[in-house]
Amino acid sequence: MALNIISNYAANVAHRNLSASDEMATRSLSKLSSGTRVVSARDDAASMAIGARLNATTQALKTATVNVGQANSMLQIADGGMATIDDILVRMKTLAVQSSSGNLSDTERGFLNDEFTELRDEIDRIASSTNFNGIQLLGNGGDVAINYADLAAGQGGEDLVPAFGFDAFAITDNNYWATDTNDPADLSDSSFTVNIDYAAGGQVIMTVSSSIDGGGANDRTQSIDVTDFAAGGGTTEIAAGENATLNFDELGLTFTVNTNFSATVQTIAGDASGDSNFGSGTDFGGGGVDVSSTTVRMSADNGQTLANSIEFQVGGGNTANDRLSINLTSVDSEALGDGGAGQETLADLGTNAIDTAAGAQNAVEVVTRAIDDLQRARAAVGTSQNRLDFAGQNLASTQENTESARSTLLDLDVAAEMTAFTSKQILVQSGVAMLAQANQMPQNLLRLLQ
Repeated sequence: MALNIISNYAANVAHRNLSASDEMATRSLSKLSSGTRVVSARDDAASMAIGARLNATTQALKTATVNVGQANSMLQIADGGMATIDDILVRMKTLAVQSSSGNLSDTERGFLNDEFTELRDEIDRIASSTNFNGIQLLGNGGDVAINYADLAAGQGGEDLVPAFGFDAFAITDNNYWATDTNDPADLSDSSFTVNIDYAAGGQVIMTVSSSIDGGGANDRTQSIDVTDFAAGGGTTEIAAGENATLNFDELGLTFTVNTNFSATVQTIAGDASGDSNFGSGTDFGGGGVDVSSTTVRMSADNGQTLANSIEFQVGGGNTANDRLSINLTSVDSEALGDGGAGQETLADLGTNAIDTAAGAQNAVEVVTRAIDDLQRARAAVGTSQNRLDFAGQNLASTQENTESARSTLLDLDVAAEMTAFTSKQILVQSGVAMLAQANQMPQNLLRLLQ
């Protein structure tokens, strides 16, 4: 080879090989530091594409596994609520059987009836309040409000005011008022109307009528004898500064009344003609007051309704097989006892459910059906829980195998790569040494110039 000054062929060769060795060492170092065999698409484009999809599937399956756990927790809450309702139904059947016996007087049956109806209300409360993250599990969760704007002058219920004895109103059965089917978000077509009328024998009867969906099968009417509230001698006359509560439980309403209510009752009883009836549109008490407008609407249903079914995402795709639908059954007093054939329910027993022997005997049958209805609903929940358990096991197996496939494609064999990296390190060190030697070769030309 000729010796020249302009070009240093040996140094160029050494530099090229050193650059290649350094690049390979750098790639090997990046793989070792990241733990993956495919750092970029240049390493293995096909494996990177397949591995990316498998990684997405693995992460989706992990989330689906969490969904299964949450679904099981939800159903466990439902099962716990049903277990409590089952205990209540057992107690209700005990009361009904006891009340059926002829050795009891009406007084004792009245005591038993009070507990029976209270327990039925507790079933409704449990069904309404049992939810998971706001999702109803056992029945509708009503949050119905009275439209207090109706109490303003000219709005429909302006006469239900403290001056006539009405201090406050409360909804005690949200489930009933939440049965609006036209538009659950708009209850303006559901309302109640109050009338207080003179009846034969000097009685004064307060009647409250409900209207659901503007009038329909769910409408109810309940009357209470309020004669004893009359001022000037009534046995339950309300003194100044005191209040009393009128419970219209069949309508899910209570009224808090003051001493003016006693005056209202006395006015109607004193007239004894019906001309002063409250809500009749007549001149109330001859005072020039028209009390014909006594209707108050419901303002909103902000509560959650029980869905027919809930779908849980138990897969990583968007097909029907990636979702599991679980059916939920209402277990409130409106549903229990129906037997799936439109039979009499717990709610249909009314407020005097077991205050007679005949009523108690009928209640025994209704409660027995209610227990069967509850067990069917509870069995369905248990079946869904078992199905979720198997779905969770399948997810775990699929996730394991998918992760293994992804690992085969993308994960680095550290031992093999470390061996390769050591080899490349030696090449780099050798290249540096040879480049240094090549750079020394032009020094030989200096001797020729001396």
